[in-house]
Amino acid sequence: MGFLDQAKDAAEATGEKVGEWVDDTKERISDKADEARAEADVKKAEAERDSVKAKNDYKEKLRED
Repeated sequence: MGFLDQAKDAAEATGEKVGEWVDDTKERISDKADEARAEADVKKAEAERDSVKAKNDYKEKLRED
């Protein structure tokens, strides 16, 4: 019976390890998705900033002429 108990314990430990690996992988994917969304938000904000600056520069140039 000792062999069966050891095999059972090993199987349970392996199952736990696989479960942890799955959870870690899901968390890493979620982190990467959050990072990609944040990066997209930054690029959008930078593009909007550049657009507003260009518009303001153009309006200022019209005022000077």
